[in-house]
Amino acid sequence: MPEGDTIYRTADVMRRTLRHDRITAARGRPGGAQLERVVGARVAGVGTRGKHLLVDFDHGLTLHTHLHMNGSWHRYRTGERWRRPADDAVAVLETASAVAVCFEAPTVELIDTRALPLHPVLSRLGPDLLDDGFDMADALARLGSSRKPIGEALLDQRLVAGIGNVYRSELLALARVDPFAAACDLPAATLRELLDAARTQLRYNIDGEMRATVPGAPRGERWVYRRAGRACRRCGARVRSASAGQPVRRLYWCPACQAPQDQGETTAESAH
Repeated sequence: MPEGDTIYRTADVMRRTLRHDRITAARGRPGGAQLERVVGARVAGVGTRGKHLLVDFDHGLTLHTHLHMNGSWHRYRTGERWRRPADDAVAVLETASAVAVCFEAPTVELIDTRALPLHPVLSRLGPDLLDDGFDMADALARLGSSRKPIGEALLDQRLVAGIGNVYRSELLALARVDPFAAACDLPAATLRELLDAARTQLRYNIDGEMRATVPGAPRGERWVYRRAGRACRRCGARVRSASAGQPVRRLYWCPACQAPQDQGETTAESAH
């Protein structure tokens, strides 16, 4: 699933491609969003809320997409051949000079812009880590009240929006935090450290280059993500992994650097 930095970058590309242009043609999947309703309107703005992408039109409608695991937005010049089959397209927006195509996203809906504050998913999102007005106090309060393991809480978009599977493992490894400790049991200073690091990394990685999560290391290097069975970069212990959370995601951690406070054994089963 694309994380907050990827969606932010996608929105920036679409903003430069579509903003202020008039939509000359639009279509969705059969039985899906009635995108023909935006033909003739101009794109007033393109923004994000966590992992959600929003395209605002000047006649009061907003296109909301969430890419989940397999979705993606592409941009093309008019007449350019698409890199994926047309049957995979779930939303198409055309202007005189460009085409924006969303492939395989399960969430594609056209909403009255005024109703966005009441949307059942968007209205429940936690503070967006990439928002210039990010509310640290609210995010700390939400995380600090969660009884979920911190490794699961960081993925709960209702607590804080923008962190995905890569970042949650990397952030916890960087801060040496036990991923199975309840979020509510962690000191506020630790939660703030995690959120500060998340904001720093997400903002740094919106440039479109290979993602960087290990300070001082080449882009693409990872602390623990997808390194199960290999040596921890800090202490040399063997990195472990386990399936965790709902929906299930693969979690990676160093059992030495991220040992529980009481030094007890975790109950998660390692896999390599």
